[in-house]
Amino acid sequence: MENAEKMKAIVATKFGSPDFLELQEVVKPLPKVNEVLIRVYAGTVTIGDALLQKVNLPLRLIFRLFGFGPKKIPGHEFAGEIEAVGKDITKFKKGDQVFGTTSGFSFGGNAEYVCLPEEWSKGVMALKPENMSFEEAACVPIGGMTALHILRKANIQEEQDVLIYGASGSVGTFAVQLAKAFGANVTGVCSSKNLELVKSLGADRVIDYTKEDFFRRPETYNVIFDAVRKISKSKCKRSLKKNGIFISVSSSVSESLEKLNFLKQLAESGKLKSVIDRSYPLEKTVEAHKYVDTGRKRGNVVITIHQGSNM
Repeated sequence: MENAEKMKAIVATKFGSPDFLELQEVVKPLPKVNEVLIRVYAGTVTIGDALLQKVNLPLRLIFRLFGFGPKKIPGHEFAGEIEAVGKDITKFKKGDQVFGTTSGFSFGGNAEYVCLPEEWSKGVMALKPENMSFEEAACVPIGGMTALHILRKANIQEEQDVLIYGASGSVGTFAVQLAKAFGANVTGVCSSKNLELVKSLGADRVIDYTKEDFFRRPETYNVIFDAVRKISKSKCKRSLKKNGIFISVSSSVSESLEKLNFLKQLAESGKLKSVIDRSYPLEKTVEAHKYVDTGRKRGNVVITIHQGSNM
């Protein structure tokens, strides 16, 4: 392996502090017969990534059972270009621009290259939306599929009243746009500094939670979505209409190619965009984790890895 080609990657030398994440040179992966080699242009640091880096051993084992354990190379979502394909690959070709997740694998998207199967049980990969940059596309899979999966449980109908609590986060920003795409009247709840952002995503009304509690207002909703694990169904009871539904990001979520392609179609039709708070180069991934740990991010935090044509 001494002459093997190398690449730069973030490596978790231990789990705990973000300071245990190091930029290292590691062996560049080679695709197996059923894999593609992806030149990664952008990844992200999600709240889930930050939590998994810090989680204790028993919880790591539990997360691993569901395919979301801490990764030796972190990063659960990516966007990039296929550089090589295994001989059994039929759905992708060299040069395809793709985005997706690395769920279920110990290696993630915070590296210059990653190898992934054409299909696998935990994660998904699809052609990137043509009108999105790599940075924008990398934000979609986790936050977008989470919002979509949970909102679908509510079976939102046209003109229903939907409230998104935590509307300025990654899941929340996608949830606002998805609820609008489903024809709902959307109320977003966020802090003062994010009011204009949430309005720009299509929210019909925005409530500043630093100044008032929505559940003390007279308005009621068909659906209340807690996108940040901060409220409970019992607290929202008087704000729900008769037969109203409370849904939360705390519920289980599954990834699927159908969901990812649905989000891609919405993006290409101009109905879905990514909100990027900050972008860090690969060598600044520790700083990105520390920023996410503050709990103050809005939208998404991106890791830019390779520079190149974005569209």
